[in-house]
Amino acid sequence: QVQLVESGGGLAQAGGSLRLSCAASGRTLSSYDMGWFRQAPGKEREFVAAIRWSGDSTYYADRVKGRFTISRDNAKNTVYLEMNSLKPEDTAVYYCAGTAFSGFGAAIRSTTTYDYWGQGTQVTVSS
Repeated sequence: QVQLVESGGGLAQAGGSLRLSCAASGRTLSSYDMGWFRQAPGKEREFVAAIRWSGDSTYYADRVKGRFTISRDNAKNTVYLEMNSLKPEDTAVYYCAGTAFSGFGAAIRSTTTYDYWGQGTQVTVSS
């Protein structure tokens, strides 16, 4: 029902910044809870950040709290992840994901909650 396309990945130096975007096609994202996940080689996909459809609640993994900011612009059908103070351990493929309802608790942090996924965008942070 919806296609998600990430962009904005690339190479950054430690301490630098990148801004990822996730654009939707097929339908609007206005009623979807949205999340960002990442997966490094040899590791499982892990939660990064999430935002409720209304934009009034955001959630962050401890590893990125204070450095990353998730936001959305429903008028543009786009979700953003601003990444600051990047570290080499942030290197991963970053995926955006959407769900019509992620629950009221920890489910919003779980990969299994999400129904739609983008193709991923590579983020590489060098030291």
